[in-house]
Amino acid sequence: MAGTKITVNNNGSLRVEGDFEIVDMEGKPFDLKGRTTVSLCRCGHSKNKPFCDGSHKGNFEHEVRAFGLPDKKAG
Repeated sequence: MAGTKITVNNNGSLRVEGDFEIVDMEGKPFDLKGRTTVSLCRCGHSKNKPFCDGSHKGNFEHEVRAFGLPDKKAG
């Protein structure tokens, strides 16, 4: 599988690029019609969830900066 890149956009969506599959809770894949780039909603306002429809504009503010996660718990 080629690499997948996920970009967390300021005040907006998660942009997914590369080789990926998106499935629902039952494991059924969404028909992405061959797309290699999609944007996923993270504001909760989209009428097309889990995909972004631009509804976040003016309704969602979150500036993103990368950071390191804490160490994984053993077990």
